Amino acid sequence: MKEKSGNRVAFLTLGCKLNYSESSSLAREFVENGYEKVSCNSEADIYVINTCSVTEHADKKCRSAIRKLHKINSDAIIAVTGCYAQLKPQEILDIEGVDLVLGADQKQNLFMRIAELKNEGGFTVHKGGRAFSCAISEVGTIFPAYSSDDRTRSFLKVQDGCDYNCSYCTIPLARGKSRNHPISFIVNEAREIAAKGIKEVVLTGVNTGDFGKTTGEHFLDLLRELDEIEGIERYRISSIEPNLITEEIIKWMSQSKKFLPHLHIPLQSGSNRILALMKRRYNRELFAQRIEIVRKYMPEAFIGVDVIVGFPGESDEDFMDTYNFLEGVNPSFLHIFPYSKRSNTPAADYANQVKDSDKSHRVGKLTELSDRLHAAFVDANKGRVEKVLFESTQKGGKMFGYTRNYIRVELPYKREMIGEIAEITL
Repeated sequence: MKEKSGNRVAFLTLGCKLNYSESSSLAREFVENGYEKVSCNSEADIYVINTCSVTEHADKKCRSAIRKLHKINSDAIIAVTGCYAQLKPQEILDIEGVDLVLGADQKQNLFMRIAELKNEGGFTVHKGGRAFSCAISEVGTIFPAYSSDDRTRSFLKVQDGCDYNCSYCTIPLARGKSRNHPISFIVNEAREIAAKGIKEVVLTGVNTGDFGKTTGEHFLDLLRELDEIEGIERYRISSIEPNLITEEIIKWMSQSKKFLPHLHIPLQSGSNRILALMKRRYNRELFAQRIEIVRKYMPEAFIGVDVIVGFPGESDEDFMDTYNFLEGVNPSFLHIFPYSKRSNTPAADYANQVKDSDKSHRVGKLTELSDRLHAAFVDANKGRVEKVLFESTQKGGKMFGYTRNYIRVELPYKREMIGEIAEITL
């Protein structure tokens, strides 16, 4: 039996910035109720792990984290939530030390559930461990969230869920249907962020550009409203599908003083045959057209691109189609992922699964390409005057910050410049 827990709580967030925004909101509730938030590497009375399940590697990281935290304090309450908890609650409950598993849509009840456990005065780890999973999220149910741990930047959740059902992805199973709060609600949250003195906001979601599905509103209308909020000086869009980043949105962003020339647009494959097998909603020609439009209106823009290698059936020729296509569209950076077989997805049963050695080789080739593309992007910006927002982290007497188009800049540490925007010649 465990003794009644104390008030030190630690959060470990795995996966995307959406998870980070939700963990921060959960942590605020604990702090507002008298808890002390501590590092997840220190001894805590309660450990909360907010999980990702986009790959098998993400699942393994969660299981490893649980075992590590249980070793730090075997008497601590360990609560696991997020996508992995939603998809495989029993698998997590079977790990020694886990006391509570909350599905993705139940995480907003975390504080209440832990309070219930504490009020019991003690409980058995395995047999008393309990799961509160849930069915796929229905339209209208959404946990509002934004981060406030960093005085420089906040991640604001504007949308949740996805209706796309790509053949490799479990996120619709874990997060449910595309849904959102109304613009007025999100604007009020952004004002709360501004009141905390935070100057940069990153808009996050599962399928961010799909905003408005449940309220009959439009993503561009949200951007326009946020652009008017006093106190927030910079906005970034964390990720947006190529079929949803329209010329109207791109043109408007180029005219905004607050929305920055920085876009993260997933490609996944440069082979139309593989894109069709993935059940993506565009082809490579549309993707290339969107990149051209971005460069037309924002020639200095940073463009990050997601790529999956080793999807079932991807031949060497398909991979080289991707490689050559990416070399031609010339993005600023590549986020590269080897395909990971996920249960209950169509692609898991596809024939011609690619060998891990081939995946590793392809990741290596694209990593080299990404390094070259990023170096060229940085080099092309040398000599430009750019605005940099400096962050509080100090390493080796240096401070760092990011330009509007997401180039990292380091300078000797000056306390008075932290949280301030300065013009710097790159």
